[in-house]
Amino acid sequence: MAAVVVAIAGRTYRMSCEEGEEQRIEELARYVESKIQSMRESFGEIGEQRIIVMAALAIADEATDARAKAQATEAEFATLRAELDAARKASDAASARAAKALGDATRRIVKLNGELSPPAASPDDGL
Repeated sequence: MAAVVVAIAGRTYRMSCEEGEEQRIEELARYVESKIQSMRESFGEIGEQRIIVMAALAIADEATDARAKAQATEAEFATLRAELDAARKASDAASARAAKALGDATRRIVKLNGELSPPAASPDDGL
């Protein structure tokens, strides 16, 4: 197990994480710290705990919005996939109908050609 040291709200924290996750933990800590700093700039010094809670709520709000957008995107993707599947089925059915119609037309042409063509002369016909 790996460990990383991060600073949030002026305090240092040693965090355990999986190997390779260190950079991600550091990025997340910097993001949390930036939210806290943004809250300080917006509201001034209103107490460390209150600033941290407000930053946490802002991050939770962002996460909730992102989750809702992801769910909407997934729903739209599912709808588009269903429409694509329906279009493929309709296309396959249309192709099958076209192939059948082409086969039927070919048979009719062959039949008409046979009916319209004079019978082939046999060698005995000339005698």
